[in-house]
Amino acid sequence: MTRRDADVVVVGGGIGGLANAYTLARAGHRVRVLERAPEFTEVGAGLQMAPNATRILQEWGLLDEVVEAGVLPRRLMFRDAVDGSELTHLDLGAGFTRRYGAPYVVIHRTDLLTILFHACERAGVELVPSCAVEDVQTEGDSVVVSAVGSAGTEQHRADVAVAADGLRSTLRGKLSADEPLCSGYVAYRGAFPTGEVIDRLGEDSLSEVVVYIGPGRHLVQYPLRRGEIFNTVAVFRSPGYARGESDWGGPEELDEAFADSSDEVRRGVASLWRDRRWAMYDRLPIAEWVDGRMALTGDAAHPMLQYLAQGACQAIEDAYCLGSQAAKHSVGGAPDWPAALREYGAVCTERTARVQSTARTWGDIWHVDGLARQLRNALFRGRDPADYTYIDWLYSG
Repeated sequence: MTRRDADVVVVGGGIGGLANAYTLARAGHRVRVLERAPEFTEVGAGLQMAPNATRILQEWGLLDEVVEAGVLPRRLMFRDAVDGSELTHLDLGAGFTRRYGAPYVVIHRTDLLTILFHACERAGVELVPSCAVEDVQTEGDSVVVSAVGSAGTEQHRADVAVAADGLRSTLRGKLSADEPLCSGYVAYRGAFPTGEVIDRLGEDSLSEVVVYIGPGRHLVQYPLRRGEIFNTVAVFRSPGYARGESDWGGPEELDEAFADSSDEVRRGVASLWRDRRWAMYDRLPIAEWVDGRMALTGDAAHPMLQYLAQGACQAIEDAYCLGSQAAKHSVGGAPDWPAALREYGAVCTERTARVQSTARTWGDIWHVDGLARQLRNALFRGRDPADYTYIDWLYSG
């Protein structure tokens, strides 16, 4: 069966896929999203949405929903994971919002995906679950997307395809033979009702994003869902991975990694799910995202480590950029898709490569020990909290 009733086929129904679908549909394009899973869901808990993304959500008319579902923290605080002392902070209040034109919001992944899902429904996007895409081929002035759906093998013909199939993207293989790179770090997460943990955390924790950084480890905490639940993420370098063990990063390693941490950090580690863990991967930047009439986006294009909290933000930037290029290269209401895709790739690859490489460097800075830790702490403590030197390039977008 071949279907021809779409202008754009988006492969993958995560945050990046739905963001692309929404911005293109609201511009008048017929969009279909093919999602491998039986439901449109996200794995994980909290997301930090910086103003380079919330400005876009504001322009799309979705920011009020995001703020309502999330939390507006008043500060981003860095502390030393060993002794708990404050290193530096960033005020996220009214001055920050004026500077960047939009607020800093923390939100549950599922809540953001739900907002995007319903926005796509309102915009007329066709959302197709249980549909596994196997290939995309450019044929003349169209693409053919081959997939296996609930009714068997099917093909979707459209003007263009957007590959949003994540870190382990199948479609990236059309442009690069690279593989995901394991950092040797592993994450544990926990999200519990605030009432269950507030006694050991304190009231200030409900209004801040706090990052404890230490030798080979860090811990991040912030509230979610209007302060109703509290999110904790602990990340550490696994000795088992370094030794080449197949089963690495277990709870015993978690406890050992954080054993000499401050009381606050050890209390945070006690608020984690111990029956699941996530190994931390990224990939090296690639210079080309476009194959014929197919373009990569989000983690399929630029999976990054979490240290700048920019994975979802950059996926939303991608979507905004692609929508802008489609409009810019439109003649008589019909986009010149090859031109739009070329410029989309040229604009986005340079920026996201910088974000990917900076995230790696930032992770190295967080996790140093010995003299390097002392020097880092001195530099952080000497920073003027009103100094935006190192974030203007990122948050201004």
